[in-house]
Amino acid sequence: MIKDPCPQSILVYVGGDLLGDALIKLPFVRALKGAWPNSHLTWLAGTHKTAFARELAPLVAGLIDEIIEEAGFESVKGKFFSRPLGGRYFDLLIDTQRGVARSLLVRRIRHKVFVSGAANFLFSDLKPAKPRTRPPKMINQMMELISLTYGAAPPKGPPLWVDPAADRKAADILPSGPVYVGFAPGAGGPHKRWPLNRYLSLAGSQIGAGRTPVFILGPGEMDLTSKIRNAVPGAIIPEEQPRAGHLETPILSIAISRRLRAAVANDSGVGHILAAGETPLVSLFGPTLPDKFAPATPYLRVIRAQEFGGDSMEFIPEAAVGAALEILIS
Repeated sequence: MIKDPCPQSILVYVGGDLLGDALIKLPFVRALKGAWPNSHLTWLAGTHKTAFARELAPLVAGLIDEIIEEAGFESVKGKFFSRPLGGRYFDLLIDTQRGVARSLLVRRIRHKVFVSGAANFLFSDLKPAKPRTRPPKMINQMMELISLTYGAAPPKGPPLWVDPAADRKAADILPSGPVYVGFAPGAGGPHKRWPLNRYLSLAGSQIGAGRTPVFILGPGEMDLTSKIRNAVPGAIIPEEQPRAGHLETPILSIAISRRLRAAVANDSGVGHILAAGETPLVSLFGPTLPDKFAPATPYLRVIRAQEFGGDSMEFIPEAAVGAALEILIS
């Protein structure tokens, strides 16, 4: 199959996107528009919903032209004799999932070029050169799908949309002048959290250096505020600030992240929010794999517990994190 150097219509198939999944995929969305700025991009969530239609909708305005959710791809049984999506046609069809049966069903959508990594690109019209080493990070696997058609690593693409209201609110919370350093001590499970007392100690040292620590907390982490207040009285906790309406979304958190000089975060959704704002980031990993889950940000320093003797986050010394943070700040 011949590559299409300038597809006018592109369809990307995903199963669905929770907030964390969508944050990881933002560089992929930007790269699609960078590669083909004049194309019409349709995002198809075949089995579930996508955060691109909800919490992150403002960020992808102008990048994704159309979103289709819950499109009936849950079961492939009995669907191979019809054309999905009412027979609509796309110049480029990118399948980001790897299930063989579902990939065959997605391939039934009318198209010119089909790209899919399922079954080691068995059904794909375009295939990577051999020998091939599969990229460990999900986002790099997705970028490979663009590169096959584009013919090279795609451009970074346009910046994410900035919500003026969120930007003003972020400026109210973090006025210009001080050097702000972010800390995200939460994570989805205890095994992914660096000890809170080390976050608090490191934040205290930032005050000693004349900087202002900013603690970015997730929705279920507000119980940490009293501990933070007692240990680091000069810290700012944006979640405590009064805010209204649509600003109670990741959009405000991303706007705040853009005002940070650097930040430290566990392997967490907040870490990916900081990455979406392209905040220079120290990312801490214990038993989970940074090769697969590390945030995509231009200035990233990953610290793994295994470098210091074990899988537990407690193995990561404060001195190592502090040194990495200073490098990013400077």
